[in-house]
Amino acid sequence: MRVELLRGDVVESVHAVSLVVLAPDGSVVRSAGAVERPVYGRSALKPAQAVAVLSTPGVDLTDAEVALAAASHSGEPGHLEAVTALLARHGLTADALRCVPDLPLGVDAARAHLAAGHGPTPLAMNCSGKHAAMLVAAHGDPGYLDPDHPLQRACRDALADLAGPVLAASTDGCGAPAFATTLTGLARLPRALAHVAAGTAPARVAAAMRAHPWLVGGTGRLETVLMAEVPGTLAKSGAEGVLVAALADGTALAAKVDDGHARALGPVLLEVLAAAGVSVPAALVAVAAPPVLGGGRPVGRLRVRSDGAGHADTAE
Repeated sequence: MRVELLRGDVVESVHAVSLVVLAPDGSVVRSAGAVERPVYGRSALKPAQAVAVLSTPGVDLTDAEVALAAASHSGEPGHLEAVTALLARHGLTADALRCVPDLPLGVDAARAHLAAGHGPTPLAMNCSGKHAAMLVAAHGDPGYLDPDHPLQRACRDALADLAGPVLAASTDGCGAPAFATTLTGLARLPRALAHVAAGTAPARVAAAMRAHPWLVGGTGRLETVLMAEVPGTLAKSGAEGVLVAALADGTALAAKVDDGHARALGPVLLEVLAAAGVSVPAALVAVAAPPVLGGGRPVGRLRVRSDGAGHADTAE
């Protein structure tokens, strides 16, 4: 499968995409690309890490705090206030965060942050909600990012339970351990979160993300708009072009853009939604497949092609 960017009638850029789609019963109904090779889910794994946090004895998080634990927030003022409040409620401050200093992820938020005279900070880093929740679960232990810390072992175990075997491990951009699974395993993650018995930690993470989509991402973010506009969906993106999602009927997907460019994810998502018979709101189309601009006006588009060499779709 590939996503092509057309400027006028000329294909200007091409992104190869690997994709797995699961039917409501969990069987693979569509695959494209190398779906069994190891892939780092990056921030798409945060819901599994949130499950580990929630499963830690003595941890008490509100639904909004659970959503922040699974978030890659844009760093808008409301996000930073929410993370600060999470820390304060548990007797912690932003100084305790061990994520790397960064600017807000959102372009507008980053500009406003700089205009206000601020530089990179751990709080502004898009993973600060996850780190704040991990600190709570680790009772403020500054060594909470150590791969051998009980919390990080619990994160690995939660991912294995929800998605399948962990095939490799490294360090994520924020400093936390990063885990690799197959793309097929990655597709199991949102389905396992969204379709389990109520009252379990996975069910609570899914419910919190659906209830607070803006906290999970931010204004104009793909997963935020999807969860806000299409009832019953659950979604999370990750760095280097990763997306996982589950639909209300139990259909689930995982996509990985081979060259890491996230702009290819939206058109793939729209195609999967259409194939599942989901009515796609205009607000989601605007975010998922914006027009290619020239001189400030539309001159091209993104389109999905399923006939690329080595990336043809195969029903299984």
